[in-house]
Amino acid sequence: MSENVQQQPKQTGFFGNLIFNIAVPVLVMSYLSSDEYLGPAWSIVVALAFPIVFGIYDLKQTKKVNVFSVLGIVSVLLTGGISLLKLPAEYIAIKEAAIPALIGLAVIITQYGKKPLVKALILNDQLVNWPKLNGTLEEKGLTVVFNSKVAVSSYIVASSFFLSSALNYLLAKWILVSAPGTTAYTEELGRMTALSYPVIVIPSMILLICALIYLFKQISNVTGEPIESFLHQ
Repeated sequence: MSENVQQQPKQTGFFGNLIFNIAVPVLVMSYLSSDEYLGPAWSIVVALAFPIVFGIYDLKQTKKVNVFSVLGIVSVLLTGGISLLKLPAEYIAIKEAAIPALIGLAVIITQYGKKPLVKALILNDQLVNWPKLNGTLEEKGLTVVFNSKVAVSSYIVASSFFLSSALNYLLAKWILVSAPGTTAYTEELGRMTALSYPVIVIPSMILLICALIYLFKQISNVTGEPIESFLHQ
């Protein structure tokens, strides 16, 4: 058992994500974007360097390619590229909406395959003892019934990403009103990053938690056994 613990990849903490992906970029873009400090362009470069470096560090620590970490890095690079090229803010709004929308579509599409993405999102191998659960379902002939419950949870999870997509777009359109390349625009970019957590992440997390609770109840209802018997201790 100790060998399994030693082999488990390190997990980056909540506060690490919050500091390097939200707090530091917001502070840099909000307070160092004037000409007397870094200026609009360099403040964006410095601010976005933190989530990029942290994302690469996270990939190295977990020792596996995480699709969402990669998407996060790509999103940051796109934001930086669009801002430095001084493209209209509409491009930022579209980019902010496109990434969660694509994930939501992926959740629905993979539901019809052998490996639904929803299992990786909320019922991964570190949480659920899938060999035991699958064995119990096959033994009782309830695999098809359980898969129908997973399908329902997929739509709940997908809806959380579609909600995030809509909120991302509206937030970007509401905040980014200044001309690209100006100090005001960079400060607005920082404000958008700061507001993205309470405005977007929290509602999405509520839906994800609802999907998790729903699946936990369905595992117990379908198998007739307590959920604790299928969770890793």
